[in-house]
Amino acid sequence: MSESVEIIFRTLTSFILLWVFVHLLGKQTIAQRTYHLYIASITMGTIAGNLAFNIKIKFLYFIIAIITMGTVVYMLNLLSIRHPRFGKWIAGEPATFIQKGQILEESMERMGYSLDSLKQALRGKDIFNIEEVECAMLETNGSLSVLKKEQYQNAAKQDLPLLSSAATVPIELVYDGKILYENLSKHTYDYESLIAELKKRNLAVFDISYAVVGTKGNLYIDSIKDQSRE
Repeated sequence: MSESVEIIFRTLTSFILLWVFVHLLGKQTIAQRTYHLYIASITMGTIAGNLAFNIKIKFLYFIIAIITMGTVVYMLNLLSIRHPRFGKWIAGEPATFIQKGQILEESMERMGYSLDSLKQALRGKDIFNIEEVECAMLETNGSLSVLKKEQYQNAAKQDLPLLSSAATVPIELVYDGKILYENLSKHTYDYESLIAELKKRNLAVFDISYAVVGTKGNLYIDSIKDQSRE
């Protein structure tokens, strides 16, 4: 076949082999989360690139090389999953840079990570004050995971007090000496319980100009009519 046709055939073959390689090893290959996957991605890409256009080397040699590399990476994946002790050596393990708010300088030096690099990575997490950090770890894929101190953490929805729909706003029960019956149905107060509560305070409905139930269910009487003006 002509060189042009051979290059087209080689390019299609390299693409198919890389596509199979990624599918067999999973999406973590794309993310290059571990040392061996990072090396494998570079190596496989180089082999596939040469397969596409380097017609001086036999086609079969590239096929053997790419299958061999794929098999090696696949076996390393299985070994790291089934034997965690070897997995740390194969895939690497996270390095702790900040623990309990203290910077671990020895760990940073061992990983070749400077304080400026750490601050830059923290700014990428919207953290501009290193004092806010409780724990920071460098993951095997090179990303920095950060846990803020409790006082600097954003409040989650479950941390907020839950209010029932009937108690999210105050409910007016009496206005200008008149009971608002339509609002009684919106709260635990009914006519009898409202009258009983007023009697405890030696009050009658016509004495009240404004009464409201707060969000916690307490009855508040804001003002009492001045009966001397009636």
